[in-house]
Amino acid sequence: MNIITDFLNELTTFLRINGLIDIIRSGNYRALLTFEGFLTFISPITPFIIVFEFLWLLMQYRFRASVYKITFLIILTNRIMSRLIGISVLVLTIGIFQKYAIIHTTLTWYWFIYGYLVYELNNFIRHYLTHKVRLLWCFHSVHHSPEDLNSSVTLTTFFVENLYTEFFAAMFCMVLGVQPLMLFAIMIFDSIWGAFVHVSESTMKNARLGFLEKFILTPSHHRVHHGRNHLYMDTNFCSIINVWDIVFRTYQEEEEEIPVDYGITRPMDSNNFVDVYFGEIVSLWHDVIAAPGLKNKIAYIFMPPGWSHTGKYETAKTLRNQALNELKK
Repeated sequence: MNIITDFLNELTTFLRINGLIDIIRSGNYRALLTFEGFLTFISPITPFIIVFEFLWLLMQYRFRASVYKITFLIILTNRIMSRLIGISVLVLTIGIFQKYAIIHTTLTWYWFIYGYLVYELNNFIRHYLTHKVRLLWCFHSVHHSPEDLNSSVTLTTFFVENLYTEFFAAMFCMVLGVQPLMLFAIMIFDSIWGAFVHVSESTMKNARLGFLEKFILTPSHHRVHHGRNHLYMDTNFCSIINVWDIVFRTYQEEEEEIPVDYGITRPMDSNNFVDVYFGEIVSLWHDVIAAPGLKNKIAYIFMPPGWSHTGKYETAKTLRNQALNELKK
């Protein structure tokens, strides 16, 4: 009986319907009219997108178990780790840094615009660093490892990355005055869009959204971000609005003549959980051990992936610049 209860608890947690169940049990449906109630109502949209795509592919006879096997194993691993550690980094960090806010906002529509731009900047900085600092890439590479994209990939992350992502987001946003409730709302909308932009080509072949392409990051843009094509590497770091990618010149559209090749550049067995989850860490360890001198050993940890003490650089920046030059010819 405990096994069934635990399974149902895990299912409701994954579907993010605990809050809705509490409201239904209490009979206080007026709670849905509050801002908190609205957030409770929309929270299940993210897992709904994942489940819907899963069932849609099944019905269309396009489902491939191999595509989901490692993804679901990573999600399960992270859930087990979350239960073992049992701390909320987000709530803890908010409690520490909120009192240091240099700007004071309110829950009004114009401050929400400010709050989202701040959150998106936090996202850009943190995301950019995970591609430019090799140690951080060791964790973030798990998210880039799938060679077939689908909405469940939005949850395919290394557990350690989940912790520092929440810490950095909460610290950055609290210091810049984003209200906690505003941050929770933005994160929910961000997760919904995150699930949508990861949908597979079998679900949504043409991932462009017409005129919206000029203002927001679409599934097409995010497919580019997951590409290991040299032209596409280290681009489109934002989540929804591409403002910071444009400002910092990391914006890249999908080229029709260059289909996206998903995955990472390191030779890897994408059906091997250990290789996917720990492979980059092992690769970094080998480079550090083999590097001559302490300076080079430290450099391998903090320099971008592809950096070498030999001077033969195959970083994303170098490879992308070569691809851009080829495109101009």
